[in-house]
Amino acid sequence: MRHRSVHGGRHELGQNFLIHRPTIRRIRDLIADTEGPILEIGPGDGALTVELARLGRSVRAVEIDERRAHALRQRLPGVDVRHGDALHVRFDAPVVVGNIPFHLTTPLLRRILTSGSWHRAILLTQWEVARKRAGVGGGTMMTAQSAPWFEFELRGRVPSHAFRPMPSVDGGILSITRRGSPLLPPAQRRRYEAFVRDVFTGRGRGVAQILRARRGARAERITAGLRRADIPPSALPRDLDALQWAALWSALHDR
Repeated sequence: MRHRSVHGGRHELGQNFLIHRPTIRRIRDLIADTEGPILEIGPGDGALTVELARLGRSVRAVEIDERRAHALRQRLPGVDVRHGDALHVRFDAPVVVGNIPFHLTTPLLRRILTSGSWHRAILLTQWEVARKRAGVGGGTMMTAQSAPWFEFELRGRVPSHAFRPMPSVDGGILSITRRGSPLLPPAQRRRYEAFVRDVFTGRGRGVAQILRARRGARAERITAGLRRADIPPSALPRDLDALQWAALWSALHDR
């Protein structure tokens, strides 16, 4: 067997392996509260995979390092271990879990949020990413674009010393749940996402000014839409919650 992955060493793969037993147990307990087969992204040496296997459910683990995939396959014959890239995985299991390489956090999150039929995702990401996605300190464009279909929750902070090699920042446990009843029809998602992007990147001192600078909506309709969504005219895009975004979109685009 090769001593190094064809992709390079652990730093080239952006891997920071989770070794903190309390965090591993915390993630396992969160997964234990879900149902159905589990898909693990980036199992590494299998510290979390071992705990998932003990839940007595079907577990599929996708690892980009072929050496570690082989070793994990030998160690846990009851787990479906596959050599592959998480950026090309089909997220078709009800439950997704993973310690996401920090440098791939944004592209992986975008892929997870726009593909597959999963119901619950428990992801270990950079602390700042987890905090922002959960709306702590204000919402982000990515969260607002996904909020009508998903709920985000921050489930804990993970110190940097919980990883090897130790990164320069802490991690955070982010829980994402697909809404049973979406706030908007799936067919509107692409246009809604473009609308949110326009508002976040638009010019103005508040949502009202930003919307008035856009074409396609008259001032009186904007005023009525903000009132219907219970949004102060001076509110910033980051201040809006999922219900307000959905209500504003509906108010401005219902025919």
